[in-house]
Amino acid sequence: MPLFNLSEMGQGTFDQAAYLICGVDEAGRGPLAGPVSAAAVMLDSENPIPGLNDSKKLSEKQRDKLAPLIRERALAWAVAYATVEEIDELNILQATLLAMKRAVQALSIQPQRVLVDGLYCPDTGIPSEAIVKGDSKVAAIAAASILAKTDRDALMLQLHEQYPLYGFDIHKGYPTAAHLAALRMHGVTGVHRKSFKPVRLLMGALPAA
Repeated sequence: MPLFNLSEMGQGTFDQAAYLICGVDEAGRGPLAGPVSAAAVMLDSENPIPGLNDSKKLSEKQRDKLAPLIRERALAWAVAYATVEEIDELNILQATLLAMKRAVQALSIQPQRVLVDGLYCPDTGIPSEAIVKGDSKVAAIAAASILAKTDRDALMLQLHEQYPLYGFDIHKGYPTAAHLAALRMHGVTGVHRKSFKPVRLLMGALPAA
């Protein structure tokens, strides 16, 4: 399915000429470690970026090539995070919405409409619309998915330097067999999400099933 530019969306009565629109997406809801990231991107119809797609459908090489183009050609962009502590305190959904809200608020240009991948919208005070699989349908959301993913991956590489025994450079914190084995062998770190069941089990907070 081709990605639609903002003026081609055909959803509601808005178009790009009438509204400043940003796309929003997140990365890192599923990992056992590290923060959750979110990006907000306002594309420039006069400066298109070929090859945009859902970040999960792109290779790492493709994402790394597109990310600087997005930063260079977008009208505005921002990446924000919710911390491990906020994830544990709020739950992962609310922490994700918080990261999204921070990304939108960090834009250098305030959008007039926010298009968000998924089922829920952050409370930004700006008219918003949640679009299921929006990262495969809307170019601005796809661009946001790429920035959220590449920025978080870079952060996980930094965490790998601090915690080299856990393989964050490989799995980026996701619950792979190697990550779980490292947790069992080396224990839980300060960057692990203690509210997530596999981590809680290893900490002894829950009885083993």
